[in-house]
Amino acid sequence: MEVVSGRAMRRRGIERVNLLLDATEKLLELHTDEDISLAQIAEAAEVPLPSVYHFFPNRNAAFEALALRFNEEIYRNSIEPFAEPLPETWQELLARKHARAAAFQNSRPAALRLFLGAGVSVAIRAADFSGNARIARSRARLFAAYFHMPYIENFPFKLETAASANEGIWSLSYGRHGYISEELRREGTAMAVSYLRRFLPEVLIPKVPTQEELAALEVAAEPAILPEKAPPPAA
Repeated sequence: MEVVSGRAMRRRGIERVNLLLDATEKLLELHTDEDISLAQIAEAAEVPLPSVYHFFPNRNAAFEALALRFNEEIYRNSIEPFAEPLPETWQELLARKHARAAAFQNSRPAALRLFLGAGVSVAIRAADFSGNARIARSRARLFAAYFHMPYIENFPFKLETAASANEGIWSLSYGRHGYISEELRREGTAMAVSYLRRFLPEVLIPKVPTQEELAALEVAAEPAILPEKAPPPAA
């Protein structure tokens, strides 16, 4: 009788989850989340329906897992060091990172639908916020790697706020066009730059990052936390 090790089982489980998420992504490229069922995911992945239930009790769980996988891909894309030429201004740094992120999301229609669509669930929104916060912490280190930075209190949160403003413009673009247009990508960057000018000087002196600074760009992921309900207004 064949004996399967726990490690092999875990590997098979990961492979099966990724197969199901690949199928979910393909379905989301063509359909809204309301039009997708676990049965369709099973059919697209060519696996028995009970196998899907083993990993995802409902379709929302599959969408949330896909959002987390997208988060990791978007994060990995965001921490890639700059190729030559290096950015000469912090405004250019932001524009180049936004252009790269927009190109990635435009190449993955399911990511656009999950993060920028009208029917975003609370859990997926929480995952999006968590991913944005991680990118902001890494981006603060990116600024310090490529520029001589002044001290700015709670700079990662300010970067996160700027990113949220930019994402609002991207949501507008997705609602109008079904993708992030170059015009509205530039508008989103302009809004983020305008906000950050409240804290950053117009000119920062650029520098060549050290290998240690580039190695320190990566920050650990934190679990997405569902927001608490706001307290009812006082009578």
